[in-house]
Parts: sequence; C-alpha cells; structure tokens
Amino acid sequence: MSIEVRPACPADLEAVAGLRWRWVAERDGPPGTDRDEFVRGFTAWAREHAATHRCLVLVDEDRVIGMGFLAIVTRVPTPPRFSRASGDVQCVYVVPEARGGGLGGLLVDAILRLAVELGLERVTVHSSERAVSVYERHGFAVSPNLLQAWTRPNPRQAGKPDEFTVL
Repeated sequence: MSIEVRPACPADLEAVAGLRWRWVAERDGPPGTDRDEFVRGFTAWAREHAATHRCLVLVDEDRVIGMGFLAIVTRVPTPPRFSRASGDVQCVYVVPEARGGGLGGLLVDAILRLAVELGLERVTVHSSERAVSVYERHGFAVSPNLLQAWTRPNPRQAGKPDEFTVL
C-alpha cells in the first residue's frame, strides 16, 4: 500500500466524479440521474472551478480512493489588509473499504496545509456527525459566532420542523 495525498490533475477528475456519485448513493440511495452524464458534468464543473475549488486526492498506488475540496472565498477588504480570503472544506470522502486507518485525517491535514500556503484567514467545515471528531482532532472547533440559515427546504430534514429555514 503506497498512499499519497496530492492535488488532483485533469486525469483524476472522472475518478473524483465517481467518488462523489458513490458518496451520494451511499448516503441517500441511488441518485435519480444518469451516472455517465453526472461524471461528464462534474468533470466540466471541476475544470471550470479549479481556481476557487482546489481538489486534493488520496491515491493508493494508481487508484483514487479519496478526495477533498478547499473552496476559496474572497473576503471584503479591510484598511490594514486589502487582500483577504477564507476557505471551506467540502466533500471529504474516503471509500468505505479504506476507512478507519486515518486516511481522512491525511486529507484534512493536506487541505489545512494548502489553506496556510494560500494565506487563508480561516477554514470552516460543515461536517457529517460521523466526521466531527476527525475535524476536532485536526484543530477545528465549534464557533459561537458562525451561524447558518437554510434558504430552501432541506430534504435531509424531512419530518423535522424547519424553524431555521428562510423562505
């Protein structure tokens, strides 16, 4: 087993799209769209957004077995610092057969190193409950000032009150 985390190259994007498809299917059941069409669309999207959504891949030999994105958001300038940005960790996923050995943590560490290299002020993440402890082990903490509002009904909250949804 030869594991490495590196920036995704164009040749990796179909595999990354396949991982995204697999993740959604694992979490929500089979997606209601054509897989090949999704892979083509996702690959085009990833190429178009490469500057703002940096993709890192987890590779075992020549096989992509994990991924993670750092979404970069330009922030409003301040008098002392005109150029500002923050990041958001998105879509960290490791195939189920490779979980439990710290590989997700390798991805998170690599994403945080990239954020430091890019000079980002802070990095946020919206985590699944299962992964909260992974992020906490890598320096993430709850922030009492970071809030969110749903701007449309959240399908994953079916049957639960939508008291925070803005419609």
